[in-house]
Amino acid sequence: MLEKNHILKSCIIANHRIFVDNETLWEGPVGLSFQEFAKDAFKSLTPDYPKFYKMDALSKLAVLATEYLLKDEAKEDLAIVLVNRSGSLDTDVKHQESIRSSQNFFPSPATFVYTLANICVGEISIRHNLQTENAFFIAERFPVQMVHAYSEYLLHSNKAKKVMCGWVEFFQESYQAVLYLVGEEKGSSHSVANIQQIFNQAGLESFISSLEDAR
Repeated sequence: MLEKNHILKSCIIANHRIFVDNETLWEGPVGLSFQEFAKDAFKSLTPDYPKFYKMDALSKLAVLATEYLLKDEAKEDLAIVLVNRSGSLDTDVKHQESIRSSQNFFPSPATFVYTLANICVGEISIRHNLQTENAFFIAERFPVQMVHAYSEYLLHSNKAKKVMCGWVEFFQESYQAVLYLVGEEKGSSHSVANIQQIFNQAGLESFISSLEDAR
């Protein structure tokens, strides 16, 4: 009989606040830029990791949410499954601006390296020394059933002991991260309904509507 898996923990970052299991762990002042918010929130955990400050915004968001989610958690055989809507578009736009004019042609290798959305998964893996399964998908909305099925497969096939799943979206100062950790330990049942409840609490649909209105 297959072991039942559970949602062990969740982390939401939105509107200058960081929640872990619905408890507010960090809050920045209204009007603070994402870069300043991310820097202050990361420093509050006192990690000695200067590389964080050189990442693009999407990677900072993903690494920051991971840092809060995985605090005090075992990371052995941890797989990663992430999704967003815009891919690396925020960084792509910055790169395009740097090569648009032949008179001001100054492409930055530090920017170009982040013109793939799955680089944020690589940054997480480097930070936590992970050498496990990972995937990054692009979708209009979080594909709950697909991610649920894929994470169940990873766990039941023993490709991972835990799976960190979620949504990390950043475009022009609009940002949201919704991560959750799945494993065999005690927690709420790893069901489509319970995953959807996390995203409902995060206000994903309202966030997506705001992105659509902005564009």
